[in-house]
Amino acid sequence: MARRAGRSSGDIALMAVTKTQSAAAIREVYAAGLRLFGENRVQEFAAKASALEDLAESKWHLIGHLQSNKAGKAAELFSAIDSVDSLRLAHRLNSSAQLLGKRVAVLIEINVGGEAAKSGVAADAPELQELLLAAPQLTGLEFRGLMTVPPYTDDPHLARPYFRKLRELREEIAARELPSVCMDELSMGMSHDFEVAIEEGSTCVRVGTAIFGERASR
Repeated sequence: MARRAGRSSGDIALMAVTKTQSAAAIREVYAAGLRLFGENRVQEFAAKASALEDLAESKWHLIGHLQSNKAGKAAELFSAIDSVDSLRLAHRLNSSAQLLGKRVAVLIEINVGGEAAKSGVAADAPELQELLLAAPQLTGLEFRGLMTVPPYTDDPHLARPYFRKLRELREEIAARELPSVCMDELSMGMSHDFEVAIEEGSTCVRVGTAIFGERASR
């Protein structure tokens, strides 16, 4: 897939989305060679983290919406938060990271489709600029790039304009060379549309169903 897009496979990370998956299922994909994992909820991962702590090479990212009051636990459990969508949340995470004596990698979540039901900051929102300009003061955080979840469509090619919009936004921010802001990462693409996302420049695809199969209804 990467070759077809004219890219190196080494430039694209595969993240296994482990929402609702058991520790046993996660161990299976770890044994198969996957090391990057994404969880949607702090509480769910907290309940199974102890059963996975011996997987020494695993890297855990929070990819779901994070409420400010759970920032402390998230900073403790995860090495990266890929869904920062407000300055208030960034300040909470920063304070928690500093108390823990660690730096937490973060991605800014962009709501590219302007959907009211989805989290993320709008590309043209003043809060995005506030977040970017606050980065030098947020010394417990490491700003690494952007993340998005585009409007769902059965036709993955209809997601292309949204992926392109995020890539262009990343390029615009990178060109500004803002202090303490790195724009190396572009997390976009899931099981049904990751091929199009790779064509549009994704550096990390978040895949659940294509790895674990359809989730059982809960």
